[in-house]
Formats: sequence, C-alpha cells, structure tokens
Amino acid sequence: MMAQSENLHSLESLIDLASVLNQQNDFDETLRYVAQRAAALLEAETALIMLINPQTRQTFKTVVREGVHEHDPKYHMLQTQIAGWLMQFNQPLLSADMKTDPRFAKVKFGEMAIKSVIAVLLQSEGVVLGSLMILNRRDGGAFDESARAYLEKIAVIAAPYLRNVQGIQQYFTPPFTELNLRSKYEELGLLGKSKAFVKLLQTIEAAARCEVRVQLQGESGTGKERIARAIHKCSSRGDKPFVAIDCGAIPAHLIESELFGHVKGAFTGAIAERKGLLDEADRGTFFMDEIANLPLEMQSKLMRFLQEGEVRPVGSNKTHTVDVRIISASSRSLQQLVDAKQFREDLFYRLHVYPIHVPSLHERRADLPLLAHHFLKKFASEQQKKAQQFSASMLEFLQQRKWPGNIRELENFVERLVALAPAEKEILDHKTLPPDLAKEYKRFEPVLEDLHVTKSLSECLEEYERQLVRKMLQEHDWNQSRAARALKIPIATLRYKMSKLGIVNPMQD
Repeated sequence: MMAQSENLHSLESLIDLASVLNQQNDFDETLRYVAQRAAALLEAETALIMLINPQTRQTFKTVVREGVHEHDPKYHMLQTQIAGWLMQFNQPLLSADMKTDPRFAKVKFGEMAIKSVIAVLLQSEGVVLGSLMILNRRDGGAFDESARAYLEKIAVIAAPYLRNVQGIQQYFTPPFTELNLRSKYEELGLLGKSKAFVKLLQTIEAAARCEVRVQLQGESGTGKERIARAIHKCSSRGDKPFVAIDCGAIPAHLIESELFGHVKGAFTGAIAERKGLLDEADRGTFFMDEIANLPLEMQSKLMRFLQEGEVRPVGSNKTHTVDVRIISASSRSLQQLVDAKQFREDLFYRLHVYPIHVPSLHERRADLPLLAHHFLKKFASEQQKKAQQFSASMLEFLQQRKWPGNIRELENFVERLVALAPAEKEILDHKTLPPDLAKEYKRFEPVLEDLHVTKSLSECLEEYERQLVRKMLQEHDWNQSRAARALKIPIATLRYKMSKLGIVNPMQD
C-alpha cells in the first residue's frame, strides 16, 4: 500500500495533469502530453494511445507513442489485440507477464520484447474514444494493481479532453485532393474555391464520415441548411429521410406537437393522430435551424430525447424509440446564450459535439464572382433571358459592397438584376440596377464610364486617382506596403490619399 506521502504526491500529480489539460488547446499536443505523463508517473518504458475510428467504431489506430519504440509488426498486432480485448470485455487489462498470460495464449510472441502491460479504455459520457496503454519490457518492471488503479484515474481525467471528433477523425480520413473535394460538393450545391471555403468542405467531409451530432454556427444567409443536407447526403444515412425545422418559425405552443407528434384528442383541434417530425426523420437526419429560438421548456424535453432516444407524443403515456442524427444551426452564439442563462448548458454540450464554423461571404469574398455567375446562369435560364455575364465594373461593384445577408442576399440581388434586364441583353451593367442600388453604385463606378458627363478637370483627376489607388490596393490584397511600392510613393502618402479619397478596405468592417 502506498505511504501517505506517496498518496499525496500521486494526488498532486493528477491535479497537475488536469490543470495542464484544461489549458491545452492543441489536440495532438494533448494526446502527447497524456501519454508522456502516464509513462513518467508509472515508470513505464512505453506509453501509447490508440483511438477508435468514430465512423466505423471498429478500427483502432496508434496515434501517439512515448518512450521506447518497437518496430516489430507483431508488436503492433499485439496492441490491436489488446484494444480488441478491452472493447470485448469492457474492463481494464493488467498483465504482469504477457507471455504466460492465458488470455493471450494464442499470440505468437517469438522474440518479441515485452513483459508487463496495463491497458484501460478512454471513455467520455459512455462513448469509447480509444485506449491508453503502458508497457514494460524488463523483467523487474511488472505492474501491479495500484498501478492499474492509477492509470484508470489518468484515463478518467484525460478522456473528456480527448473527446474531439474532428481531431480523432483526421487520423482515419484519407487524403482528399482539393479539386476532388470541390467537385464532389459542387454537385450538392456548394460552390467556392477560397481557403475559407475549402477548409469548410474538409470539415463537412469529416463530419459526414462519422455519426455524431453537428452544430453549425454562422450568420444568417450563409447556407447552413444546404451544408446540413450535404453532410446528410454524404453520410451513411444519405438514402434515408432528411427533415428540417425552423425553430423560430413555429409558435411555442405548437412546437412540442411538431417535434413529437400527438394523439387524437390531445388538444383542441387534434382531430386525428399525427406523427412528429422526429418520427418522419427516423433512421435519417433531423436538422434544427435557429435552435437558439427553442423555448426553454422545449429545450428540457429535447434534452431528454437526446439522452433516452425516445419520443412520447403529446397526449400519450407511451414512448417509442426513434433513431435520428441531429444537426443543429444557429446564427447567434449559443455559448453567449448559455452564459446569459437563455440556453441550457447541458443541451449545449449535447449538441456541440462537432462544431462547424460557416464562414460569411465577407470571409470568403474570393468566391463572390463564382457565386454571382452561378446565380446569373440559373436565373437567366429560369426567366428565359439571354444574360450571360456581368460587365467588369458591375463585377467590381459586387466585390466591393458589403453583403450583410450573405449568399442569400447575393442570390436575391442577381435574381432581381436578371428580372429587370431586357430579354436580349447579354452583359449586365450598372444601367440594369434599380434606383436604390444605382445610387449605391455611384460610389464605385470607374471614372472612364463617366468621362462623357460634365465634370471639371480636377474632378476627373481626383476620380481617376481614386480608381487607380483602389485598383492597386486590390491587386496587392489590400497590403498597403506593397501597394505603396507599386505606386512608388511613401506608405504615409498612400494612407493620406486613402483618407482623402474615402477609400476603405472592404474586407474590414
């Protein structure tokens, strides 16, 4: 039995471990630190962490190893067998001598250098994430029950910090070229080529490969429902129902019936039994848009459903099981709502298993021409117009203006433009704009289009200077130092001219 001082030291070490993990944001570094501390605290020659594929729940992979490395293929096979044993029996493994352990009598150890092993499962909220294993090769290095109990404590502390589905999935996701990725999701209505968009596609691809709940966070109009549909379509549930609800569009007194259904006579107007949307989505995906608008009372009922997986229709005393994958979305920060006591914290953590940030159009401005032309082609076909492209000045106008309504606003803008254009017009320019937008365009139009109007020489020169400075800044991604060098003027002069001419970086709010 450990002496009191040893117990105190062990407790302090566990507290230190928890403290460091609480401050660590890098998933790979968290894995490394857990393995390193396990080896050090238990005087093991080797410590390793194996993670389980969150999609198949079958494949294990060693993702970090601290201490002595063994390159014998049999050694790696043994690790996999140990992980399989843990999953089968759902209990820790302690073996003082692996080669004489009857549980592994069928293993051909040969000259494999291994003596004692402890292995425990890494679990968080009932979900197995992988296993933590320590090994010794030397004869005098046998582990005992106190070491097993201590490793279990390390695993209990570490597991919540390792419940990062995105981090785990990266170890099981084969490389996917950017071109193939873009091509795949373009067929599902997701277009773009900017860095922010490609990063989004990578997270969507990873989310589609596992079965966890996804929480989409992004401004209104960024295409969150389309993304949810793409995740569903590319998942193992892709051929099953996809059902969506806007939590802010249903009156509070009706939303329980919408979600869970009702029996005949449950309330005034319930003249027949009706299945809820969760039942409609059984075996498929249920998308809850603007979940921040869900009343607090319904939040507790949704929480119960997520815990039990059971639905009880309004007016009924019977429950039945429903199997759905929940994807939620919000244009407001759920974390801020939790802090303000306007959203249940326990529900937040249930939904926030795989968070995805959906970039605004402001964050992926490089995609704007591609999106604008896509909408132009779509609406020209629908309205039987000959419009094929935008004029250069119109395209510049689209790129310069702010889009608070994001992609939805851009789509509406192009639809409106096509509707106002003459049927035979092929190139859409500023003359097609309605009065409210024509006024806005005046701040952006190139000087060369206005040379025929009556302006003084000084006004024309100032307008030309404004366009030249803006153009040079655009060509250098609004890097003022590079733009100043290209214009062959001091950066202080450039900043003065920007202030004087009213030029601002559209990428900054």
